[in-house]
Amino acid sequence: MNHLLAIVLAIIIDFLIGDPRWLPHPVRGMGRLIAWLDRRLNKGRYRRMKGIITLMIVISIVYVIGYALIYESYRLSTALGIAVEAVLIFTTIAAKSLQEAAWNVLIPLEQGDLRKARQELSMIVGRDTEALDEPEIVRACVETVAENTSDGITAPLFYALIGGGALALVYRAVNTCDSMLGYKNEMYREFGWASARLDDVFNYVPARLTAWVMVIVNSRSIRRSARLLLRDARKHPSPNSGWGEAAMAAILGVQLGGMNTYQGVVSHRPKIGDAVCELQKQHIRKSVHVMIRTVIVFILLLSIGGVIVELAITWSESVQAI
Repeated sequence: MNHLLAIVLAIIIDFLIGDPRWLPHPVRGMGRLIAWLDRRLNKGRYRRMKGIITLMIVISIVYVIGYALIYESYRLSTALGIAVEAVLIFTTIAAKSLQEAAWNVLIPLEQGDLRKARQELSMIVGRDTEALDEPEIVRACVETVAENTSDGITAPLFYALIGGGALALVYRAVNTCDSMLGYKNEMYREFGWASARLDDVFNYVPARLTAWVMVIVNSRSIRRSARLLLRDARKHPSPNSGWGEAAMAAILGVQLGGMNTYQGVVSHRPKIGDAVCELQKQHIRKSVHVMIRTVIVFILLLSIGGVIVELAITWSESVQAI
């Protein structure tokens, strides 16, 4: 129950302040540690083993620090423990930041300023944005909202319920390792292998849970959306990202995927969803609303699950006492 209270408080904190630049953020520390290990270990022979060692070092340090902070806080008082754990969980989620990033792309589009929209989009996607037209800007933004609904919000909350703030921090550490090291180029193919694989494992369950919640909560026709989700989710090169994108495409009645370029290199992604309507700027707003409703219901489901588990534990202890 303490984990559950900390999760709810973390969501409230995120809603109130988001991710202010002035606030010290654990992910920045993780990034510096990963970059330091990258410079020293990503060279010579045995790069895959060195990448595994890097991942284990990052996870171990993050978990030990997070667990120690939470444990010592609870030792002093339950209220302090919940507060500290909530702050740590808050640093692993990005609901308000994701919404603001989408608005930063949408507002210039509504003003007819494609240059500004491309510039804002480049802050949240890895693809080249300089030559994108309005539908492609919208597609990139909607895909980002869809994918990060799980990666940036529901997945860390899922692990926070299972293992508290320390496990949520571990999830974010694995995700950050994948973001920095999980490239399929010559430099990182071996060194980033473990980070990419473990990130896939960590996101396997949350991505699918989130997609189904997304479909059930937001679809006018759950049957149709479920059919499209099952048809298209596995088309994506990532074993997990396709679930959020397929759910979002089905709900909005749009088609995602297609041609992207990364540093001038063309990448063709399979089409996801049916083009019932053309991508338009209002779909960014709709995607954010889908994300908000999904997160609210996901939190309610986590709360119900947490209460059921707590009641089951209490009942089991009572039976054993008898």
